[in-house]
Amino acid sequence: MLKITNLEKTFNAGTVNAKTALYGLNLELKDGDFVTVIGGNGAGKSTLLNAIAGVWKPDYGTIEIDGVDVTAMPEHKRAKFLGRVFQDPMKGTAPDMEIDENLSIAARRGTKRKLLWGIRKGERERYAALLKDLDLGLETRLSTKVGLLSGGQRQAVTLLMATLNRPKLLLLDEHTAALDPKTAEKVLQITDKIVTENKLTTLMITHNMRDAIEHGNRLIMMYEGNIIIDVEGEEKKKLTVEDLLALFNKASGKEFANDRAILS
Repeated sequence: MLKITNLEKTFNAGTVNAKTALYGLNLELKDGDFVTVIGGNGAGKSTLLNAIAGVWKPDYGTIEIDGVDVTAMPEHKRAKFLGRVFQDPMKGTAPDMEIDENLSIAARRGTKRKLLWGIRKGERERYAALLKDLDLGLETRLSTKVGLLSGGQRQAVTLLMATLNRPKLLLLDEHTAALDPKTAEKVLQITDKIVTENKLTTLMITHNMRDAIEHGNRLIMMYEGNIIIDVEGEEKKKLTVEDLLALFNKASGKEFANDRAILS
């Protein structure tokens, strides 16, 4: 579903501020893979997601989504393949619009718009049913403006919007990092439910080693712009934080220096 080959990116090339963020990175995701991505600050995690999303063009290498080469495809055109949830709960929704209006916009994404009056009854019933599955009491608040929701509720709605049309690839960019631990756990439960039920191919960046181990079927760890650890299946299920740190030390020759990832 995703194939990245020899991906390279240097920011501010040719200047004293030049910074190489990705070094010939290779990555393949099978259809239905739920891959968690972890690494320290500057490891290249968000740079990788932005490359896939088309925020910038790589210096070298190719990106394919479901067999389509999107390397040179502009961000707005490749959006039809992708769903994305950002770290900031304020992104991804229109705060001055109601919940059902936000969902309606997401449902029409990538389709030709017609001059129809408002949101149909059948659509509202569908949205209410989907919101009920989130178990946040939002199914009775369709007319509530999204800006009035809590951070966790807003992230849950954003996650629902990003997956309404079953994207080829779901990108989760530390989507629980700005939430308190209890709310973050609830949003991760909702994430697991949506990803599993819809069999979505997913790439989830997290700063939390325990979350990276507990969620998904595969874990990759990045360091200095490349993937140095890639575990899946039974090997991943048996991992502990201590095991992951030991693997990192062996692969990089250094100790992992991000206390937030270890202690979260």
